[in-house]
Amino acid sequence: MNQPLLAISPTQDRVMVLDYVRDYVERIVGLMGVHGSAVHVVRHVLLVGVAVLAAWLAELFCRKVVLPAVLRLTAHTRAKWDDIIFSRTVIVSACHIIPAVVVWLLLPLVFYQYALVEELLSRATAVYIVVMTARLALAVIDALHALDTGHRRTSAQQYFHSLCGVLKIFVVFVAVIVVTAIVIGRSPLSLLAGLGATSAVMMLVFKDTISGLVAGVRLTSNNMLHKGDWITFDKAGINGVVEEMSLTTVKVRNFDNTIVTVAPTTLVSDSFQNWKGMQQSGGRRVKRVLYFDFHSIAVADDALKRHLVEQGMFTDKELTGRHVNMTLFRQYAERYIMHLEEVNPEMTLMVRQLEATTTGLPVEFYFFLREKAWVTYEHQLADIMDSIYAVVPEFGLRIYQQYPDQAGV
Repeated sequence: MNQPLLAISPTQDRVMVLDYVRDYVERIVGLMGVHGSAVHVVRHVLLVGVAVLAAWLAELFCRKVVLPAVLRLTAHTRAKWDDIIFSRTVIVSACHIIPAVVVWLLLPLVFYQYALVEELLSRATAVYIVVMTARLALAVIDALHALDTGHRRTSAQQYFHSLCGVLKIFVVFVAVIVVTAIVIGRSPLSLLAGLGATSAVMMLVFKDTISGLVAGVRLTSNNMLHKGDWITFDKAGINGVVEEMSLTTVKVRNFDNTIVTVAPTTLVSDSFQNWKGMQQSGGRRVKRVLYFDFHSIAVADDALKRHLVEQGMFTDKELTGRHVNMTLFRQYAERYIMHLEEVNPEMTLMVRQLEATTTGLPVEFYFFLREKAWVTYEHQLADIMDSIYAVVPEFGLRIYQQYPDQAGV
C-alpha cells in the first residue's frame, strides 16, 4: 500500500531552496581551489552576489515585464478607474518592495554563520519593506483621490474624500508602530496595547484632525457644503468657489483669485451663505431700490394721461378714472419686467413700495433673471434698470438725488 506524501510547508520549502543554493555555492568554492581562511571570504562574497543578483533580477522583472504588462492591460479596458489605480506611480512603488523581500528571504542564506549581522540586517530590511509598503498604500490613496475629477462633489464623494484623509493618517500611524516594534524587537500588538496610557496625548495631537473630520461629516451629511459650491463668509473674507475640502481646511478661491483657507469647524460653528440653491434654481434674484422725491408724486392729469397713451405705455381704457403717477409707474414697470425674455415670470416678480424715509419714497424692484453667470447677470440687470431709469420722467416723477451742498443736512 502506497504511503501518502508528507505535506511540505512553505517554510520547509524555503529551507530546502536555501540549502540547495548553499550547497551549490560550496561546490563553486571547491572548484575554485580556495583553501584556508579565504574559503569564508569567497563563500560570503558569492552568497552576497547571489542575493544582490536575485534582488536585481526581481526588480528587473517587475519593471520590464510586470509594469508594461499591467499598463498595457489597463490601457485596453474601457474603464478609467483602473488607469488611475494601477498607474505607473503605484506600480513603481510596488516594484520597490519585491527586491527588498527577496533580500530579506536570502539573508539567512548569506549570514547563516553570523547571527547578529543577520538579525541587524533583517530588521533594517524589514523596516525598509514597511516604509515602502506604507508608501505604496499612500500612493493608492492618492490615486483614489484622482478619481474625483468633477467640479462639484456629491455627499458620497466628500465622505470618500474625508475617508481617504483618515486612511492616510491610519497608514502612517500603523507604519510608525510597526517600524518602532521592529527596531526594539517587540510585537506591534504589545505596543498598541501600551498606547492606552498615552491616549490623552494622542487626542491632543490629533485634536484638529478629529474636530475637522467631525465638522466635515456634518457639512456633507447636512448637505451644507460641497466642492464647487459658491459661498460667502464675511468674517473670513470669503466670497468665491470651494476648491478643496480636507480634514482640517476648506480652501476657497475668491473671485479676485485670492485663496482663503478656513477650518471646517469654523464654518460649522458660525454662519455662512451657500449660493448653490440659487445656482440650481430657475433664476438669480434682483433686488434694487429707487428713492423718489415726494414732491413729484401727484394725481395724473389729462396731459400726463394723454402723453402716456401716445408713448404706448397705456391705453385710454386703462387710464379711465383717477390715477396717481406713482401707481401708473409701478404698474408699467412691473408689466415691462414681466415681458422681458431675460426674466423668469414663474418666480416672484413685483414692484412694491417700502416704508417712507427722509430721503424719499423707496420703491423696490424684485424679480429673478434666468441668467446666473455673474458677468452676464450684471449686464442684463444694468440694461433693465437703465430702461426703468429712463422712463421715470415720462410719469412726471423725479428720483431723489442728494447734491453736494445738501451733504450733512
